[in-house]
Amino acid sequence: MPTFSAYDGTELAYHEKGDGEPLLCLPGGPMRAAAYFGDLGGLTAHRRLILLDLRGTGDSAVPDDPATYRCDRLVDDVEALREHLGLERIDLLGHSASGNLATLYAARRPKRVRALVLVTPATHSVGLTVTDRDHRDAAALRAGEPWYPAAEAALEEIAAGRATAEVWNALAPLAYGRWDATAQAHRAAGATEKNADAAAAFYAEGAFDPPATRAALTALAAPVLVLAGEWDSGPNPAHAEEFAALFPHGVRQVQPRGAHFPWLDDPEWFVRRVAGFLAQD
Repeated sequence: MPTFSAYDGTELAYHEKGDGEPLLCLPGGPMRAAAYFGDLGGLTAHRRLILLDLRGTGDSAVPDDPATYRCDRLVDDVEALREHLGLERIDLLGHSASGNLATLYAARRPKRVRALVLVTPATHSVGLTVTDRDHRDAAALRAGEPWYPAAEAALEEIAAGRATAEVWNALAPLAYGRWDATAQAHRAAGATEKNADAAAAFYAEGAFDPPATRAALTALAAPVLVLAGEWDSGPNPAHAEEFAALFPHGVRQVQPRGAHFPWLDDPEWFVRRVAGFLAQD
């Protein structure tokens, strides 16, 4: 397992899978170990995946200063990995919460990004807000599923301020296009892959300056793919379209019947879209 030192001396780990040009992959959660990526639906047949364990997660060390878990401060860890790999420019993939991290990296270091892939990305970094109505509308698309009544009741409990672990668990099927054994195992693994303390600091006050980030993104010459799931709420396809429009060379793709983990919902579709996009850079 390769490691490198971050700017503050914290030892960070990453995992390599597949062959070809490197693709740096930043996991979401926030602050979930990169193991949940697997092989990204078989993307390893086209690219060498560099799966970073963010500080305090997976095989990476816990930093001395927990304030360094804040999203904007993790940008320097991504840059340290680029330097460690000796790459002049990088192809970068950010999933979910790390859509924010990948976006901040691109805004801060636009000349270091060759291509950017944002998979069902969170949009706090640019000030796009996912509302309770967005969550409800996305959930309603799944009304025919056997687990839907429990999920609908859970949304009501959350709206009433009565969220519990059991309530949140009832929403788990909404994150997957198919609530099958693979999805359930993937969900269960998350309980041991996430650093809750780090997650609490990820979105700490001061992490984002949306107007400044939007302005900085206008200097990004790299092509950008924003990939959304038809059934996902964060972002839903409309938010993904708005997000893609913030980049000079941004495009949106929507996975039919997909949710928050598109490489599980339809691996062939996911790999075809991402590999094809990256082949153009």
